Amino acid sequence: MPGIPGTGHPPGFELTQSQGNEKLQCSNHDATHMLVLSPDGELSEQWATASSSCCKTRLVRELRHQDIVQISCGDQHAMALSRGGELFTWGKNAHGQLGVGSLTASIPQPHLVKRLKGIPLAHIAAGGAHSAVVSLSGAVYSWGKNGFGQLGLGDTEDRDCPAYVRALEHWKTVFIACGADHTAVLSKEGLVCTFGAGGAGQLGHNSTQNELVPRVVAELWGARVSQVACGSQQTLVYVPSLDKVYSFGSGEEGQLGDGRKPHQLIPLPITSPANIEKLCQENSTSQKVTGSITRGIQSSVLRKMIKNSYLKEIATLKDKDVDAWISNSSLQHWELIKQNIRLIFSSEACINGSFLGKSDKHFKTSKEFSGVDMSEVQQFYEKIRKKPEVLQEVQKEIKKLLLSLSSSPISPENFRLYLILPFLLRGNDDSSFHSLSLLAQAITRLQPKALQTLEHLLSNLETPFFRGLVFLYQRVSQKNVSEFVTDIVQRGMDYLISPYDGNSREPETLQILQILYQVNSRAGFRVLAKNFYVPQVKEAIVNHMNFCANTPLWNLTKYPCIFSMEDKLLVYDIESKTTAVHLGPVVLRTIAWEQWLFPVRRQYLLQDLWNNLNSASTQQFRSILKAAGRGDIFCRVGTLCGMALYNSCLVPFPFPAALYKKLLGLAPALQDLEELWPPVGRNLQAILDEEDDRIFESLEMDFTIMEEGDSMVAVELKENGASIPVTKDNRKEYVDLYVNYVFNESIRKPFEDFMQGFLRGCPAEKWKMFLPAELQIVLQGQTKFDWHLLEKNVIYSHYQPSDETIRNFWTVFHKLSEDKKKKFLAFLSGSDRISAYKLERFTFSIVDPQVANPDEIYPYANTCSLILFLPRYSRKGILKKMLLCSIEHDEMFGLL
Repeated sequence: MPGIPGTGHPPGFELTQSQGNEKLQCSNHDATHMLVLSPDGELSEQWATASSSCCKTRLVRELRHQDIVQISCGDQHAMALSRGGELFTWGKNAHGQLGVGSLTASIPQPHLVKRLKGIPLAHIAAGGAHSAVVSLSGAVYSWGKNGFGQLGLGDTEDRDCPAYVRALEHWKTVFIACGADHTAVLSKEGLVCTFGAGGAGQLGHNSTQNELVPRVVAELWGARVSQVACGSQQTLVYVPSLDKVYSFGSGEEGQLGDGRKPHQLIPLPITSPANIEKLCQENSTSQKVTGSITRGIQSSVLRKMIKNSYLKEIATLKDKDVDAWISNSSLQHWELIKQNIRLIFSSEACINGSFLGKSDKHFKTSKEFSGVDMSEVQQFYEKIRKKPEVLQEVQKEIKKLLLSLSSSPISPENFRLYLILPFLLRGNDDSSFHSLSLLAQAITRLQPKALQTLEHLLSNLETPFFRGLVFLYQRVSQKNVSEFVTDIVQRGMDYLISPYDGNSREPETLQILQILYQVNSRAGFRVLAKNFYVPQVKEAIVNHMNFCANTPLWNLTKYPCIFSMEDKLLVYDIESKTTAVHLGPVVLRTIAWEQWLFPVRRQYLLQDLWNNLNSASTQQFRSILKAAGRGDIFCRVGTLCGMALYNSCLVPFPFPAALYKKLLGLAPALQDLEELWPPVGRNLQAILDEEDDRIFESLEMDFTIMEEGDSMVAVELKENGASIPVTKDNRKEYVDLYVNYVFNESIRKPFEDFMQGFLRGCPAEKWKMFLPAELQIVLQGQTKFDWHLLEKNVIYSHYQPSDETIRNFWTVFHKLSEDKKKKFLAFLSGSDRISAYKLERFTFSIVDPQVANPDEIYPYANTCSLILFLPRYSRKGILKKMLLCSIEHDEMFGLL
């Protein structure tokens, strides 16, 4: 593909044909150091003596088992990239140019640059005493000497390990070249950036200034450069549309024969292509310039510009290779296939470099976007599973790789394999389950920042593939939990004698499932919560957990996602009704609250309530938090709500959903503001949806919010907010700060008081397992009912379901409006809501009071025992009239 950016060799490369094979050699800028890669894969290096009349040659035996695809020479150091994606460096290291994390003076043998492990590299380059690489998705890393800013990091400090050049993020870099103290990079669109030393004009910016960050060479804008190379103090570029090579920088000694100035500050064509080729042939016999750039242009660089020699790449998956794996089955081919599979799937870098989208989207790889085309992963799996031996070989190599994954990757490109590998490890056998467990262990070893990056990438995964990940980890978690529970049960009552020592560790797949659950929660529940449930935990709770909350089984509660709401209620009920008192090695239990009488008078309900709360002892609350102050209404209300939760009582306060999010430590969103304050919420959403810049100008909004008090006051949402206009670019930040102010900043003290009281009233902790919507139901009760289920759960006394009165009753009831039905529920139970504990089990009794004249008595209820006394009626009209009269009349709502 002539002319495609990134297909040329680095400066100092020369290709010579020998019996159809290529011998690759490169040298530094003054020809004192040369690497030679023979056709049979042997790598050797040559060092010139002081007189340059002879060379010392050494075979680089340390890399004899590596398939080297790229080499590069600095003044006193060397780089070699293997086909398996590993980068090796050796030589002088006074400035950290080897990238091994130290400033050791010299390292004579090749060392792996561990910090770049797993990053799929596209190109490597060595400068005078600095180094740089480009990944397949355009990420640039540099290290070593930085006295002139040649690392592009915005300063002049040396680096002893690879640093990410953030200024080139998303620039679609495909090629990089290093001079003695400057660097040039090429984008896929053909733009050239240079940085570092500019004293000889080698940066092409019409000046001799140094540049600490990458700067576009403006004179080449629109030229669509396809090749770039650097000499010691010179830069060359090739423009295929004009078929010309341009140069800038030092031109001493007139090597090009065009009589140009010693220092050329802007790119100018050096000569015609025909003359370049002739010049190359003439100079190829000159020992002075052969294989080198001597303070200027080297003939082999010019030849490379014209002939577009290709770089070899690291091994990545190709469709044609996969098709060959599937179609070939002979023993000879199978051995070669296994070698290819081993090469790719034993390498993090090779896996991360595979499955990239066919378009340029992967150049946008970031903490938000992985760059992986997951449909390609799916298609690959579908192909190889038709050939079991291929699938088995792929999974075998992956399993070996899982044991050596890094815990602190530096690039989003490192994380691709965490998205890819689960879909390649699918299967119903123990081996697949074990491999997924190993992958889970590798993920749990990630450092917090790395894990946060993975969560961001997961949150932006397409829903079908995210759902697939949930399914995979949920299925293997079921098996792991079963084994975990079995192990604990076999160890049995030992935990009553001595506390849990931590030897029985819960499966790591549960941690991954919980991570996916949290990502799913933040993304608005793209996957239903029930897809995370692990049914085996219910059996563990019912049969074993109740005897001792100090067993490893209790640790399963750290993963709320695997519990259904019914399971969570059971766990919470166990915790809230029991407290542990340690007496020596034996764990005993007492029932909380059972001796705390809470007398209240109906006519002084609130007064008695506050008096009891204020006079309660710490022991009564089973809490070490201090008591609420008498004047703090928020703390009192919080205490009341906490007590209700702890005692499984309903408090149907009309709290918004945002409160339950805040109780659980989750950030309220714009949707919560719209629920609380509909006009404002809709207006903010309209701001996010607006695409016309003129609208923002006409609104004249800034980063303030008007706060009501004795007078309207403008509160700044950020520092100097009154001076920052809201624009199309910063509107998301404005909305986020607005929501944060309403739900956090403006109510910080009242909420802290409420939370203090809530924790005082509810000493249990497992309520944090609930989702916000679930906690709302637990506290406020269910407001949506299955009335037919209510009918199904009824217990009859002196009646049969087939009796005419019963049939008439339900016929009348089901014809009532929803509001009337809820009033009947209040008439029956004292509340128009059903407790979360009774959602599926709510029941009441219908009893025949056996009165002499049923037409003279209304239905009445005993709310304490949930009994409806229903006289026998034969006529639906009278039944309906009396039922409505009962539920509408305040005095007939029940006997408390």
